[in-house]
Amino acid sequence: MSSVRRAQPEDAEEVLRLRQIMIDSLFASDPSTRWHGESLPTLKTKLGEPEADFVAFVVDHPDRPGALASLVAGTIDYRIGKPGDPQGKVGFVFSVATDPDARRRGYARACMQTLLEWFRTRGARRVQLTTSPEAEPLYVSLGFRPKPDPLLELTL
Repeated sequence: MSSVRRAQPEDAEEVLRLRQIMIDSLFASDPSTRWHGESLPTLKTKLGEPEADFVAFVVDHPDRPGALASLVAGTIDYRIGKPGDPQGKVGFVFSVATDPDARRRGYARACMQTLLEWFRTRGARRVQLTTSPEAEPLYVSLGFRPKPDPLLELTL
């Protein structure tokens, strides 16, 4: 299996390609990739900031040089501390995707384990994510548990 590595600015286009695969599989939305051009400069900058509270881990595609097989991305957010979590650092996983022809090889699991270790070393005491029913067994096997809290969202 290929090694997990931290994504670099030169991976940005492939990161967006894999994120689009995830978006297309989860949401009934516009399949257009027009947004990639606007997103690319910011993503390249973020991938080049080693001390930022954003990170992406990837696995190179074993059969297609220059392509990525799998991606996970997450951030650390600050919340006011509370008992059991006085620092208030919360990890959030917001993008997990594997190229369709590279699935069932353990790449997403390996990337997730690397991301979880990154969260630990950065002081996060909790990690949150949303999942599809198909991916839920992976996260449960890593120790995630459902929360009863409903998520509300406002688009500005």
